[in-house]
Amino acid sequence: MRLTTMTDYAMRLLMYVGERPDRLCTIAEIARAYSISEPHLMKITHRLAQRGWLETVRGKNGGMRLAMPPDQINLGAVVRDTENDLALVECYTDANQCSLTGRCGVRSILDGALVAFLQHLDGFTLADVLVAPAPFEVPVVFEARREVTK
Repeated sequence: MRLTTMTDYAMRLLMYVGERPDRLCTIAEIARAYSISEPHLMKITHRLAQRGWLETVRGKNGGMRLAMPPDQINLGAVVRDTENDLALVECYTDANQCSLTGRCGVRSILDGALVAFLQHLDGFTLADVLVAPAPFEVPVVFEARREVTK
């Protein structure tokens, strides 16, 4: 099974924000940190906020933070929320054209594998994957100062 880029980026975004609970994080800084386009992250941020994983604050000093503690954000639930389609093979879809439909045992085996995969993820939370940011991290807001010479 392969997760979509959206789910990958959603996990990265949640991890980034979760590792910085003392402040609001911005789409721009996360985009820079992971070399992801800002418009793509905006879409993911919107979805995560709609689903209740993130809280967003608008305005000049706005940004985002987790909507709940990391140990309450279940990884299996996040994957279910961000994956549009967990169809492993064609016979899972409405557009099924497989000539083996009804005479194949692969689907039941894959059903079990998908259930086991999601159950495994259900055993972990965001807290299980967080790492403290490096102490040498560059501050988000940098104010250039100019020395005045006389």
